[in-house]
Amino acid sequence: MSTGLAVGIHDLSFSTTRFVLTHATLAAHNGTDIGKYHAGIGQRGMSVPAADEDIVTMAAAAAAPVVERHGTDRIRTIVFATESSVDQAKAAGIHVHSLLGMPSATRVVELKQACYGGTAALQFAVGLVHRDPSQQVLVIAGDVSKYDLDSPGEATQGAAAVAMLVGADPALLRIEEPSGLFTADVMDFWRPNYRSTALVDGQESVFAYLQAVAGVWKDYTEQGGRALDEFRAFCYHQPFTRMAYKAHRHLLENCGHEVDEERIARAIGLTTTYNADVGNSYTASMYLGLAALLDNADDLTGQHIGFLSYGSGSVAEFFGGTVVPGYRARLRTASHRDAISRRRPIDYAKYRELHEHSFPVEGGHHPVPAETTGPYRLAALSGHKRVYEPR
Repeated sequence: MSTGLAVGIHDLSFSTTRFVLTHATLAAHNGTDIGKYHAGIGQRGMSVPAADEDIVTMAAAAAAPVVERHGTDRIRTIVFATESSVDQAKAAGIHVHSLLGMPSATRVVELKQACYGGTAALQFAVGLVHRDPSQQVLVIAGDVSKYDLDSPGEATQGAAAVAMLVGADPALLRIEEPSGLFTADVMDFWRPNYRSTALVDGQESVFAYLQAVAGVWKDYTEQGGRALDEFRAFCYHQPFTRMAYKAHRHLLENCGHEVDEERIARAIGLTTTYNADVGNSYTASMYLGLAALLDNADDLTGQHIGFLSYGSGSVAEFFGGTVVPGYRARLRTASHRDAISRRRPIDYAKYRELHEHSFPVEGGHHPVPAETTGPYRLAALSGHKRVYEPR
């Protein structure tokens, strides 16, 4: 559907945390039938940050392979989308910029709108490249999903960061026009500044998501988008993987298509493989789904992929992308699978300790114990300043 200059995702890499809490461990602790987790919400595990991990360390770990492969000469902008910000003023991407040793002639900004922020960053980047095709934009989407202990949302926690290099003549995926857009003022999920954990109305959130599915598709169609049957697969935001199935079923019903469970599984099944083990990574979630699809599907060359990005509150967008010939040579399948498989399972006591950890706020020097095996770590909070270092 797009014309003229081809712009899209040139490279993609993701990272996650040192630890994982399996849902079997969580179920054993709280007495929940494991089927409620494995089948009911479609989750097997959730990544848990070590004491010296946060969105900055994950983002730097995700972006480092991209920078190593392509260099920094053409990267003039870093856009970091997150709702787990470490500072109310300073963009987390500036810490990443420093850890990766990138040039000073770079703009760095942080974007926020719940789980939709990653798509806002991607579209921001596409616009910059259209303005100057010689430049590339490093887009990072990363979050730590955190709810109160013993709350309904606890089982949907997770953490990950995805780094995408956006440029002209992309090697992985061409982003198409148009987009379908939808915004509604709803309080389905939110986190006031005075809270470290999010608040969620689960029933309202599902309803708001499905309302947004219908809304973005209506606008996408009115803008002249592709027909539903033209898409080989669909990537949805996945607060839990079964939500993607609910959303696609709703889209089919909304479009008057027969709801066939095998058809739904073909369209989105592979996109849920990483999220089922990692948990909800908010802004990174849909793009973790894209990574899983590209890494695990048979040849997708020339196929059209639909993207439905939803962020509570709420803002949503639907857009299409076309997979580029030769994309498989650029994938990072082995490193992606390793990022998930190398996590160390922890017991509930260790998870609870990490969940309840917080820094004192009096401005003293507070070193952080070395726990992560990743390439970057949060070393201390000193004088109200976060201190990061490479391992």
